[in-house]
Amino acid sequence: MKKQRPIAKKILVTLLICLPVFTLLFWERNSRVEAKTEDIYKNLETFSNVLSLVEKNYVEDINPNKLIEGAIKGMLASLDPHSSYMKPDDFQELKIETKGSFSGIGIEITMKDGVLTVVSPIEGTPAFEKGVQSGDKILKIDGESTQDLSLMEAVKKLRGPQGTEVTISIFREGLTELKDITIVRNVIPLISVTSKMLEPGYGYIRVRSFQSNTTKEFKEALGTEQKENPLNGLIIDLRNNPGGLLDQAVKISDIFIDHGMIVSTKGRLKEQNMEFKAHDNGEKYTFPIIVLVNEGSASASEIVAGAMQDHKRALILGAQTFGKGSVQTIIPMDNGAGLRLTTARYYTPNDRSIQAKGITPDIVVPTEIVEAHDGKVKKKINFLREKDLKHHIKNGNEEKIEEDAAPQQEEEEEEDTGAMPEEPKKTDDIASDNQLNQALTLLKGLAVFGKLDIAR
Repeated sequence: MKKQRPIAKKILVTLLICLPVFTLLFWERNSRVEAKTEDIYKNLETFSNVLSLVEKNYVEDINPNKLIEGAIKGMLASLDPHSSYMKPDDFQELKIETKGSFSGIGIEITMKDGVLTVVSPIEGTPAFEKGVQSGDKILKIDGESTQDLSLMEAVKKLRGPQGTEVTISIFREGLTELKDITIVRNVIPLISVTSKMLEPGYGYIRVRSFQSNTTKEFKEALGTEQKENPLNGLIIDLRNNPGGLLDQAVKISDIFIDHGMIVSTKGRLKEQNMEFKAHDNGEKYTFPIIVLVNEGSASASEIVAGAMQDHKRALILGAQTFGKGSVQTIIPMDNGAGLRLTTARYYTPNDRSIQAKGITPDIVVPTEIVEAHDGKVKKKINFLREKDLKHHIKNGNEEKIEEDAAPQQEEEEEEDTGAMPEEPKKTDDIASDNQLNQALTLLKGLAVFGKLDIAR
């Protein structure tokens, strides 16, 4: 049998050589560093012993690098749902994703209690058209279990050449067995902004995600709508928007906010504490604005909603948002891999932490799902949120939550019919979209109310 114990020793020695340097750098800042270092030495020795025992006694030959990589992944997975280690090819996948150009099915996914779970389908994508919903648990991909897959491994399986098929087996509340959904992959739309006039004087701008060109497209849409008809009111739709680039969320908010804070980040280190403030850009938009949000509105979309709400620049209408209020920093590694590490929390202008709470709408309008068998409206389903994810980090100002929290929307008791909901409704049908319909009615009411002579 090969003697592989020296490999484990070499790993331990390498780690121990690095640790004293770290300790010296922080010696003056923390008197307990020495005790902590002793604990780390002991745990590293335990890790080395376990590694050596596995290499020596496991039923098959094991690649020690694979074991170490697994240990790193496990370490990061124990922190929070958004920290992860990306192998070099996974890191390349992430770079492709941030460019906004890839071929796949169009869903935002996460791990909930070790199960691959849909956060939100992206509107207009193959998954959206096939009726994939927030909270769906993907238990198989092309017949293979997802139990041991990492997020990036699952992403790679779901993506593929345009026109090819992938079958996902989902479990959904109300179903008695797995449902197979076969989806044809397509290029996920690069256009992040769509717009139209709902009625003369009432504009609608939908932001699907925050990409590098979102602000440019948004300004173009806003200008087009104003040229067609002077706006009496505007609806900004951020529903099922999973987020994206922070700078684009800040710039969108800056269009309507003239001064003050838009969003801030707070972490353990000084360089992680940042403030993003509004500027007076000369444009003055005085028409009322309603921002639509729902359970699939996350991250960057929550930043926009929070800024507009705190500055009283818009009414927020819809359902409680996802609550993804943490900042991830991508750190390239020497071996071509990447470290995705949660380093800070987002805070709204009024210093509210978004994390694990989200944005509570000014006007709560539950998301409605229409069942296919009899047209019965199902007003509440169990959507996945950040607070449901295992190891999610706590809210940054939990002490204030009990004092300041808005009343929670009541959940209605529902009969479990086992029926599959219809495909998600399209926003061009205002009558069947309860949130959009109420937003438009409210805007029109505000316009009428503004004309009343009540100063008597």
